[in-house]
Amino acid sequence: MPNGKPNSRRILGFTLVELLVVLSILALLLTLAYPKYFSSVERAREAALKQSLNTVREGIDKYYADHSQYPASLEELVEKQYMNRLPIDPITESENTWVIDPPTPPLEGGLYNIHSGATGIAKDGTKFSDW
Repeated sequence: MPNGKPNSRRILGFTLVELLVVLSILALLLTLAYPKYFSSVERAREAALKQSLNTVREGIDKYYADHSQYPASLEELVEKQYMNRLPIDPITESENTWVIDPPTPPLEGGLYNIHSGATGIAKDGTKFSDW
């Protein structure tokens, strides 16, 4: 003990073993939470797609009820205020990927129904393009 002081030199911090234990626990927790998180994100996108399709189809039906013909395009539904704006396809993240079905037999107007332009299969096993 130089100068009469006790040796109170303590090393502060974590050891390598402690850090490895904490990191392994975090990795374990992430492997459990990761699939659930992304599964819920996919389910939310599918629900948003169904809602967007229902909204547009209701606008088409209302337009037909008012004008006795189908609209020529999605933009016409927005212009005549049957929808506030053109919805974005949550799967493709674009408003330009909607697939338009014309009426059969051909009637006035060119927009009878829409489908998603997304390729792929939903959680229930159906194709997005079949919705």
